[in-house]
Amino acid sequence: MLDRLAASIAGLFDHLDGVQFWIKDLENCYVHANRALLINYALDDVAQIAGKTDYDLSPAFLADQFWFDDEQVLKGQHVTNRIELVGGTNVPPHWSVTNKVPLRDARGRMIGTAGTTCDLGSDGRGIGGPHGFSAVLERIRNSYSAPLRNRELARVAGLSVRAFERKFRHSFHVTPQQYLRKLRVRMSCRALVFTEKAFANVATECGFADQSHFNHEFRRQMGRTPREYREHYCHDGG
Repeated sequence: MLDRLAASIAGLFDHLDGVQFWIKDLENCYVHANRALLINYALDDVAQIAGKTDYDLSPAFLADQFWFDDEQVLKGQHVTNRIELVGGTNVPPHWSVTNKVPLRDARGRMIGTAGTTCDLGSDGRGIGGPHGFSAVLERIRNSYSAPLRNRELARVAGLSVRAFERKFRHSFHVTPQQYLRKLRVRMSCRALVFTEKAFANVATECGFADQSHFNHEFRRQMGRTPREYREHYCHDGG
């Protein structure tokens, strides 16, 4: 079923510049990937990625995040317009916007997931057009470590605060501040794995009020403390 679906739409996504597209099965194994995703991982053919998981392609701490997202999508949830840094083989991390959706057969049974990652670009284009939030996403991307109030983001969007909050939640399925906290935690993961910065410094650099706030929010989202997270990936090897 997934093979036929992938074959029927493969050509559509192969010619989209800057958009990576994939289909995965119920075990989170790749069934199909478009040309852009293959290039990102220095692969030549779909056969080289078929049957592989993110653990075969990415560092464990990133693969864990991808896997967690996929598991939520397999429960029927959607990942919508999430700003995150995406890298690949010999490709420096770059700002992208990721979307994931569940795939069902004609009887409504879950059969897999599909997703896209689009390069946000230095000017904030690549996402937000349908929702009118490209300038807001650019502000969040560039200033996630600073205090960002809904009033400021609403002004960027050219909306009243109430209208902005309503439209943002409709588009992204979380409030603006929830979105911001999620991004801050995601960004802190890189600092915890790739640097030896003190936890208090990581907290401050990623926009948290203090280390206590950072610890609480990190544990709520990731299921472990920042210290446990660093020890897991830096000492246990994932």
